[in-house]
Formats: sequence, structure tokens, C-alpha cells
Amino acid sequence: MAKKWEGKSRGTVLGYKIFVFFIKHLGLSAAYFLLLFVIPYFFIFSRGGTQSSYDYFKNRLKYATTKSLWSVLKNNFVFGQTIIDKTAISFGLRNKFTYEFDGVENITNLLKKKQGGVLISAHVGNFEIADFFFDEIDFDSQIHLVTTDAEREQIKSYLESVTTKSNINFILVQEDLSHIFEIKAALDVGGLVCFTGDRYFEGNKTLKQQLLGKEAEFPAGPFLMASRLNVPVLFVYVMKERKKHYHLYARQAKSKSRDAKGLLKEYAESVEWMLSKYPLQWFNYFKFWDIKSK
Repeated sequence: MAKKWEGKSRGTVLGYKIFVFFIKHLGLSAAYFLLLFVIPYFFIFSRGGTQSSYDYFKNRLKYATTKSLWSVLKNNFVFGQTIIDKTAISFGLRNKFTYEFDGVENITNLLKKKQGGVLISAHVGNFEIADFFFDEIDFDSQIHLVTTDAEREQIKSYLESVTTKSNINFILVQEDLSHIFEIKAALDVGGLVCFTGDRYFEGNKTLKQQLLGKEAEFPAGPFLMASRLNVPVLFVYVMKERKKHYHLYARQAKSKSRDAKGLLKEYAESVEWMLSKYPLQWFNYFKFWDIKSK
């Protein structure tokens, strides 16, 4: 069982190379078809991820056993599609996809006012592809993504060598906390700083909150920082719908300043709402809840 998130991508460099070949030379449909042979491998041999995903469907969504097992397979298939889509879009195939904006005025208003803001997303859907579509709403991306940069270096280096660089700016989390100054500098020039609120490293400070009927731990940093920065906070998700269609949601948080727990509660409620619409797009493949007690 994957007891904690290790900050690494699933798969190998060879696997990514094969999918890149299929996308470039055979098309998206062929790459999707290849997933039918890859998913059973992860289902059988990625025991931690499979068990975590099964727990989500069986114990949190209360699916029957057969439906839970089938949903694990479908969840892996959708996850694979989002990775393929992100790679294809970064090749310059953005025009192959359609995009729907829901609440995007909350983002554009912040950028026009140059007042800065915090975006909090989750590993629900695929927020990472949002930047490739932002020029459709006629503004230059000013998003700064706070990340640990802990993805497997070989995979990261390979993808950077074959894809177009995103306009997103990255702020790397540092042990000496110097990233806090980078965050402040980005906000001071009217930028938007994005965190993910649903993963943490072992030993980091956490906050507890109910999600889908059971208490879970969340990283304290994004919620403590966002509640103290005195800038608007948005919850943002990018969800896959039809085969080549994505839907961006942006909702403004209503929690009061310096109320980190209130902000976390509101965030958890927004994640629950999103999962009620897209139950197959929960992509946290580690021990998110304590499965010993249901």
C-alpha cells in the first residue's frame, strides 16, 4: 500500500517514448487504444495505487465491489488519457481539443486588476494543461505554480526535450523557505500563484478535514499562506469531459482572512462537489484516507 505520496510520476521513460511515438505518428485514438494494454499492468502490479483507488470507490463513494473494481480500471484509463492529452497539446495539437470556461471571469478580473491572487487546485482532473488554452481568452499567462519538482528526473528531462515549454512559471519549494519571497514577488506584480491542496510529504505540517465522509490530512502550507496573504483565493479545476473536450471551473473562496481551517473546509467541499460530477477523475494514488477504519 502506498502509505504516502512520494512526488513521482507513474511509468517509465520507455513507456513515455512509446506513447509519444503513437501520438506523433498514429494519432490520439491510437494512443488511447494502447492504454487498453497498459492499464491491466498497472492494475495488477501497482498494488498500492490500485488499493488506494479501490478504497476511494468502495469506501468513500460506497460503490458495490464489482463496480468499484471496474471503476478502478476506468479511472486509470481516464488518467492515462489526460497524460496523453497534455503531451499532445504540448506538441502544438491544441486545436484538436475544445475548451469550456466556467467562472473564468474570476481569473481574468484578477489579472486585469493586477492585484494578485491565489489559485488552489487538486489532483482531480488535469489543471496542468490549462496554460496551453489561456491564450483563447486573450491574456498572457501570469501563473506561477508552486511545486516540489520531485518528478522523476529522467521522465521530466525526456518530456522537456520533445514538447513545447509551457508559459507557466515554476516556484520551487525550498527547505530554507526562500520560495515564500518568490511567491510574494509574483503577487506584488499582479500574478497568480497556484498551489495543489491535496498532497503533502511525510513530516510536513498538515491540517485535518473531512472529505467524502472521512477525515483526511491536507498540507497546511497552501491554506495557511493563502489565508494570510490578503489576496483573493480561487478554487480551480480542469476536468476532462468528452474525448477531446475540457471544462475549466474557477470559483472564488468566501472564507475570511486568517481562517486557514475555514478555507480548507471550503476547499474540501469544492473537491467533493467536483467529484460528484466527475467521480472517475480522482488521481491520488496513495493512502489518502486511513483504510483500517471505514
